[in-house]
Amino acid sequence: MSTPQTTRRSFYLFMINLLAGLVAVAAAIPTAVYLLLRPKSRDGANWIEVTDLSKLRVGEPEEIVYNRKRMDGWRRIEEKTSAWLVRTSETAVVAFNPACTHLGCAYHWESGSAQFECPCHGSIFSIDGKVTAGPAPRPLDRYPSKVEGGAVYINPESPSAAARSRARSAPSQESA
Repeated sequence: MSTPQTTRRSFYLFMINLLAGLVAVAAAIPTAVYLLLRPKSRDGANWIEVTDLSKLRVGEPEEIVYNRKRMDGWRRIEEKTSAWLVRTSETAVVAFNPACTHLGCAYHWESGSAQFECPCHGSIFSIDGKVTAGPAPRPLDRYPSKVEGGAVYINPESPSAAARSRARSAPSQESA
């Protein structure tokens, strides 16, 4: 019986295929890590102190501007943003996302008519965030909020899904 001899051509083909396989593995590992592993938040909790409770008056919405840090991929970004806070009692505060639920425009508080108004398309919201007029499809999105030690904290990572579902289940009052 004769054993197959390794020729120069078969040796080079083997080495080229081996090298191509190593390059593919070297490219696949970081790609898999990027796609499959999510970077961890360094802070743990995403609660941000935005103001003192004593600065808010019951029943009067106030737009609060604050700095927040967030992860954008693997970069940590610090940005200035805002939220609308409504003190509902001596110890409770509701925080609203500052974007209209119609097309994301910035709305404002009209103290004369006691309602939130979006100047772009005419959506109007009550002080509790419910739609009273206009094309907005749902109430204002809420941020989770809490009061601890006289300070107001919000979690602006994403509007509260629980608050949105509660607001959606409540019947909206349309004005004619």
